[in-house]
Amino acid sequence: MTPESVIEIGRHALVLTMLLAAPLLLTALAIGLVVGMFQAATQINEMTLSFIPKLIGLALVLVIAGPWMLRTLIDFTRALIEGLPGMVG
Repeated sequence: MTPESVIEIGRHALVLTMLLAAPLLLTALAIGLVVGMFQAATQINEMTLSFIPKLIGLALVLVIAGPWMLRTLIDFTRALIEGLPGMVG
């Protein structure tokens, strides 16, 4: 196993992590922005106001994107495990 192959596996894992986290993070960002604008417009400064919309939004994104995320992670893991004998020997 060469250092280049280890770096390539690590790079692929980091890209996959960013790809899997992006839908959840972008949803939380968008909902937080909308709720923040609503709070600024109405001058309601309740800290817990953004919790329920974010929770509902993230649950909805997990229901929609969850199968894709799980399939992507399983494909990466399967390819990594199947490629181990070739990398070691």
